[in-house]
Amino acid sequence: MTYLFPIAACVSACVTACITAGGVWLVRGSTAVPAALWSAAACLALAAEMGARASDGLIDPAAAAAARLAVVSLSLCPAMSLLGAKRPQQNVWQLIVATLAVVLVMPAVSARLVRPGSMPDVHMLERCFLPLLVLVGWLNFAGTRRAAAATCVAAGQLMLMRGFLPGVVTTTSSPTGDAIDAAAAGLILIGATWAAVQALASAARRNRPATGTTTPREETAAAFIDPPFLALRETLGAAWSLRIAERFDTVAAARGWPCRLRFGGLVSDGNPADTHWHRDALRAFRALVRRFVTDAWLARHGWRDAAAGGLHAGQEPS
Repeated sequence: MTYLFPIAACVSACVTACITAGGVWLVRGSTAVPAALWSAAACLALAAEMGARASDGLIDPAAAAAARLAVVSLSLCPAMSLLGAKRPQQNVWQLIVATLAVVLVMPAVSARLVRPGSMPDVHMLERCFLPLLVLVGWLNFAGTRRAAAATCVAAGQLMLMRGFLPGVVTTTSSPTGDAIDAAAAGLILIGATWAAVQALASAARRNRPATGTTTPREETAAAFIDPPFLALRETLGAAWSLRIAERFDTVAAARGWPCRLRFGGLVSDGNPADTHWHRDALRAFRALVRRFVTDAWLARHGWRDAAAGGLHAGQEPS
């Protein structure tokens, strides 16, 4: 029974690592790939910590606290990676994310190298910063269809970092603490599984053969813009989606297009028969999202040939 909870947490973390590794394939072609890789690395680190605890490899309280701080630091990298997910700086941004992880884990490194055997001395500023970063990551998806999954992951992260929260004394593992760790790993597994199921379900719907005749809705600019935009919203979160919508609306207002790109998709209040602005709107949208995704990603997420959708062949975006 002593090792049951650490073993359960280790298994959950390993399964989550496999799911997040599969997430690299699901988000291929987008700038969210580094975030998926960070997620897999964080899950593997948690699995290693739980495995070491189950095999009595972390009996030393200071070593256990240092390992936990390293896991917590890595767990914050995926959300931070998404905040810089725009070409061409997304690769350089990963160095900033790695630097953040190093800075957060420095109290553990200092304790191990300078004061061997002592507990990591985590400053109050960092204790406040850790949950704030979790909140930022959660808010990025709170308004999307990934809200439930993001909530589970955020709750699991807070449970794992409980020893480094403001006003909490860093302690070693205990039967109660091991049970909390197992529950945290389980919540993260549930969140990752739910997000993967949603992504696979969306892919299945996109690949489903179309039936029936073309409706007026399917001939509008929204029919071309909404599928990839909503897919991008679920992939990168609200921060970049709102930024894309803001830039698109600025162009639309300057050129007098009777449309605005909202968080839920394109909204048009003009004459449905007036399609003279569609070509430029599609070009503007594609130019914006190409900073985040490839043409293959767009095609995979519903970016259709304009001529096939009922618009004039001359209006096909390039």
